[in-house]
Amino acid sequence: MEVYLTVPASGGGSLSILELVFEADLIVQMVLLMLIGMSLVSWAIIVQKFFRLRAASRQSARFLDAFWSSKRLDAVYEKVPQFRKSPVAEVFKAGYQELAKVTQGGKSDDATDNLTRTLRRAAAVESTGLQSYITFLATTGSTAPFIGLFGTVWGIMRAFSKLQGAGAATIQVVGPDIAHALIATAVGLAAAIPAVIAFNFFNSTIRVLNTEMDNFSADFLNIVKRHVR
Repeated sequence: MEVYLTVPASGGGSLSILELVFEADLIVQMVLLMLIGMSLVSWAIIVQKFFRLRAASRQSARFLDAFWSSKRLDAVYEKVPQFRKSPVAEVFKAGYQELAKVTQGGKSDDATDNLTRTLRRAAAVESTGLQSYITFLATTGSTAPFIGLFGTVWGIMRAFSKLQGAGAATIQVVGPDIAHALIATAVGLAAAIPAVIAFNFFNSTIRVLNTEMDNFSADFLNIVKRHVR
């Protein structure tokens, strides 16, 4: 099913959106191609990050329930493979492994310092993984409207250029170029709006997960300090 604009063609009839795109000049086509590419990449990131962050949130909640309901750290460690997508579980895994190395080496006095650094490093690694690729969404949201605006300005310039050389200002002369300009604006907004919404939503989810990792690290350190004492 084709969508038609009310832009008369030079030979009569109406031009569909696809026909307008194919009849646009090279600059406008490059702008549209760039915006479509950015939109496709953004949607791929949105889908991937949505399922990744949803799994991280759910598994982190399940891991915290398992952690606080258990009385032994080694029993919790055995359950870690069940929560591979949980950043909190990965932080605990790194902390437990470091704690085991320190205690086996007989350096219990350095346990809390080494564990603090290990937990902080593990949380930073997990946070970086959660934030990967979402910067592209911010880039798309901030630049796509301006790229579309460039195509709009270029189309308007071509329309005025044709008016200057035409004997009469008719819609048949300037209509196609104005339509090209409006399509560039529409595609730019269509690429930017979902990217901005997804970026804000993902950032909010990542902040919650970062807070959970920080709180868990503090609680885990307190447990270790009580054990050492």
